[in-house]
Amino acid sequence: MADEWKSSSDSQGEDAKSWKLLEKALLSSVQEQRRSRRWGIFFKLLTFTYLFVALALFLPSLNLDKAATAGPHTAVIEVRGMIADREEASADKIIGSLRAAFEDANTKGVVLRINSPGGSPVQSGYVYDEIRRLRSEYPQTKVYAVISDLGASGAYYIASAADEIYADKASLVGSIGVTAASFGFVDAMERLGVERRVYTSGEHKAFLDPFQPQKEEETRFWKTVLDTTHRQFIDSVKAGRGDRLKVEGNPDLFSGLVWSGEQALQLGLIDGLGSTSYVAREVIGEKEMVDFTVRDTPFDRFAKRLGASVADRIALWMGFQGPTLR
Repeated sequence: MADEWKSSSDSQGEDAKSWKLLEKALLSSVQEQRRSRRWGIFFKLLTFTYLFVALALFLPSLNLDKAATAGPHTAVIEVRGMIADREEASADKIIGSLRAAFEDANTKGVVLRINSPGGSPVQSGYVYDEIRRLRSEYPQTKVYAVISDLGASGAYYIASAADEIYADKASLVGSIGVTAASFGFVDAMERLGVERRVYTSGEHKAFLDPFQPQKEEETRFWKTVLDTTHRQFIDSVKAGRGDRLKVEGNPDLFSGLVWSGEQALQLGLIDGLGSTSYVAREVIGEKEMVDFTVRDTPFDRFAKRLGASVADRIALWMGFQGPTLR
């Protein structure tokens, strides 16, 4: 009897262990399923978030037909910040905006809303030429430049192509001049005991190298380049402004100085005092404004920053750049 009871007890113990193992396996399976579901939900949410962010980034860059969403209007184009290639105020973006505005049948006038210290003479010249071309192609559509805080140098170059220029009485206007800046590290290199080795195939190929002493004849040559660019700038401003410029008795007009809007009005650099809304309402006669500015998406801006060359930044810092309208 004892043996039978012991055998029966052992059998029951084995069954209990089996049930526990089975229960443990089932619980483990359920937990694994729950974990899988949670990860599935997580990845679905991640995918949804990615798609949402992608849409938020790329939708603003779609070329929407503004004419389909607006009646008669004043077209506004921002010229903000440094005028340079790959910047917000690059010639490509401004010209693209101008063409879209002029081609819109509902555009009653175009306003360039300017807040810029200037920049590349090449980029500014491209925009200047395109404004004059569009004005001749669409003579019924007038172009007005409105300077807010600052309309200097290359920005004024662009403004001078407009039919009329407006500014606030405290705006800074002008700076019709050219600059090209650099540094000289010759003495610093000597103190550090560093020898500069440059190999060129042209006598003056390295004449802008900041680690080598300046040569008088090269400095004179570089001055002729700047003077030529300055003359081109002056000629363009004179062609754009015509007899409105008060050149007589104002020898500093093209010296690179800036004036307040009130002073600029007296010098003939601008035609009146007023804001963008004032020009749209009182001058163009259409207070409804539509922004035609071509802008980068946040994704584009991030990609540009990520892809910006370190060498380019160092070159700009050291002065390895062409003339700048300032």
